[in-house]
Amino acid sequence: MTALRRTLGTPPNAWLVNAEEADITRSPLPQRRVSFATDTKKLHVDLNKTACLVVDMQNDFCHPDGWLASIGVDVSPARDPIAPLVRLLPTLRQAEVPVIWVNWGNRPDLLNISASLRHVYNPTGAGVGLNDPLPKNGALVLAQGSWSAAVVDELEQTAADIRVDKYRMSGFWDTPLDSILRNLGRTTLLFAGVNADQCVMATLQDANFLGYDCILLRDCTATTSPDYCLQATVYNVNQCFGFVTDSAAFLQAVKK
Repeated sequence: MTALRRTLGTPPNAWLVNAEEADITRSPLPQRRVSFATDTKKLHVDLNKTACLVVDMQNDFCHPDGWLASIGVDVSPARDPIAPLVRLLPTLRQAEVPVIWVNWGNRPDLLNISASLRHVYNPTGAGVGLNDPLPKNGALVLAQGSWSAAVVDELEQTAADIRVDKYRMSGFWDTPLDSILRNLGRTTLLFAGVNADQCVMATLQDANFLGYDCILLRDCTATTSPDYCLQATVYNVNQCFGFVTDSAAFLQAVKK
C-alpha cells in the first residue's frame, strides 16, 4: 500500500511527497476559459492563469492629504479608478483570480534607494521626499507601514489578497513579484492603478519582457500627468506590450 503523499508547495507548482517518493509532475489546474473584446482583438484567457495587479492606489498618490497633493498636484484623476475597482475586485476574488497590491513601501533607512531615484521625489533636496514627514499630518512619504503608503480606504483589501512592496517604478525590480506569480502559475496579468504612464507602465513593460501576457484595464488606470501621457501609454500597450480593454468587458465575460 502506498503511503499517504502530502502536498509540498503552492499548486500548480507543487510536489506530492512522502518518505519513499516524490511526484514532481505538477498537475495543471483545469482550464477556465473566458473571452472578451480588446482594442485590437477578441481575447481568450484562462482564469486559472490570470492575476490582477493593482499598482500604487495609495494615499500619497490618491488622497487629498497625501504627498502628491501636498506638492500641488491635482490628485482627482488618480481617484478615477476607485469606483471601477470597487466593482471589479469582488468579482475577481469570487472567480479565484488573485488580487495583488503592488505598492511603494520603502525601508526606513532607504538603503536600497539611489540618489538618482530620490532626486525624482525631491529634486531640490530641500523639499518633502521619500520617507520625509508630510507637513499636514506627519506621515512618512511612501514608507512601509505608514499612512502615506497605505491603500486608500475606499478599496477593500482581504486576507486572501497578496501584497508586494516595491522600491522602483517597476513592481518587478528587486521584489518577489515574479516568484509569486510563477509559483501561482499565473501568466496572464490584468493591470490597474496609477500612474498609468509611470509605475503601471514600467511594471507592465517588465512583465512583458519576462514573458507575461499583459492586459491594461483602461477605466481602472489613470494618471495625474497630462492627458497625452495616458494616450501614449494606451497606444504603446496596444502597439508593443499587450492588450487594452475595459473592466466591464472583462466582468461580463467572467459572469457569463
